[in-house]
Amino acid sequence: MIRVRFAPSPTGHLHVGGLRTALFNWYFAKKNNGKFILRIEDTDVERSKKEYEDAILEEMKWIGLDYDEGVDKPGEYGPYRQSERLNIYKRYIEQLLNEEKAYFSVSKGDEVIFEGNNLPGKYKNNNEYSVVVKFKVDKDKKISFLDEIRGNIQFDTININDFVILRSNGIPVYNFTVVIDDYLMKISHVIRGEDHISNTPKQILIYNALSFELPKFAHLPLILGEDKSPLSKRHGEVSITYFRKEGYLSKAILNYLSLLGWNANEQIFDYTEKYQEFDLKKVSKNPSIFDYTKLLWTNEVHLRNDPIEEIHKSFDDWAKYTNVKLYGEDSFVKKIIEISRAKVQTLKQLYEFSKNFFVEEFEYEEEFIEKYMKKPWFKEILDVTMKKFSEMDEYNLANVENTLKEIAALNIASRKNVFQTIRGSLLGRLVTPGLYESLIILGKNESIKRLKRALDFSNTLDINPRR
Repeated sequence: MIRVRFAPSPTGHLHVGGLRTALFNWYFAKKNNGKFILRIEDTDVERSKKEYEDAILEEMKWIGLDYDEGVDKPGEYGPYRQSERLNIYKRYIEQLLNEEKAYFSVSKGDEVIFEGNNLPGKYKNNNEYSVVVKFKVDKDKKISFLDEIRGNIQFDTININDFVILRSNGIPVYNFTVVIDDYLMKISHVIRGEDHISNTPKQILIYNALSFELPKFAHLPLILGEDKSPLSKRHGEVSITYFRKEGYLSKAILNYLSLLGWNANEQIFDYTEKYQEFDLKKVSKNPSIFDYTKLLWTNEVHLRNDPIEEIHKSFDDWAKYTNVKLYGEDSFVKKIIEISRAKVQTLKQLYEFSKNFFVEEFEYEEEFIEKYMKKPWFKEILDVTMKKFSEMDEYNLANVENTLKEIAALNIASRKNVFQTIRGSLLGRLVTPGLYESLIILGKNESIKRLKRALDFSNTLDINPRR
């Protein structure tokens, strides 16, 4: 069976590069009816934190990459947190020591004072000395493997020194634990970033020393910043937490990341369907540039075109995540999304653009106050509008539109001034969703109430009598 894994270290929030790796593993598993495993590699005890692990698990759930086994989804090959597997690693360390494929190395400061397979008692549990276990590398071998993306890759062991597999603190290193875990968890394909290519020969040496069958390897191209260096915070925000807070859609993020290294034949798609076309052979060997503008555009397209039910759920989830209150029934919120989403690019922008629908005690923009509220025709426009709305039998889109045109025809002020006066009075700002649609969503009574509030507020201002 195809079994792949994503194995982040809980030393920070989930990086977009790590998520792209997880996505391609997820695609490969889904395409081949396999299993996708989430493993937490927390042997870096100084930097690993439970809060980061929790954040990674939460981010994976939010982004939509469901895994079959993991620290919170027990399976037969667990535990799935490396810090809970130390006794397992110890057995294989001892095996390599017993077979003289590894040895103890004792140092004091920079001086190595002992190397061998039988550790003298005076060095045990003695803080004066640093005791590690090193893997013994035969210097006359060629190591080659067939990379599923890059073809045949070869290394010469003459360029590989004996390397540490067990630190002095008793915690094994990455290159050792990853071999043990991948073998025992029956990982069939190791799909990871190309920055791990240099680790692969050391891992193959350990596989061979323990008589483990090798998995297949596939090394994905790196994601770079605009300066062609590996993407990092100096290029901009890179964590999934940041993009989530900013109101990016999970579907749009995965859509965009799919394009970084894989020719998907189209720009906009649903990743939950796209896995059927995924092929490691079509993954590029060349690095990709992370384009923040392209990601934002991808998000904008999804926000405008995805089903309103999906956008509403995403908006509601974002609001809860950022502690924003969306007052009103779901139907009310959906109507606001429908008339607002064509003018924004993220859920955060959607809220900022439409938030005055959800509150009554909003502030009026200074530009609206100066250009409209302080004009002598302001009050007359609102008086006439409230009167006509009150007399309206059927408050519908057609009648509202005709009524506003009638008010404009009275020549109290220019058509623009009439419409902007009403717009600003309803929502406190001059750039809003469509005026007719906004009036219908707010309803007759709420619209009149808001016009009255604006009128009362204008009475508190020092009015310039000049037209």
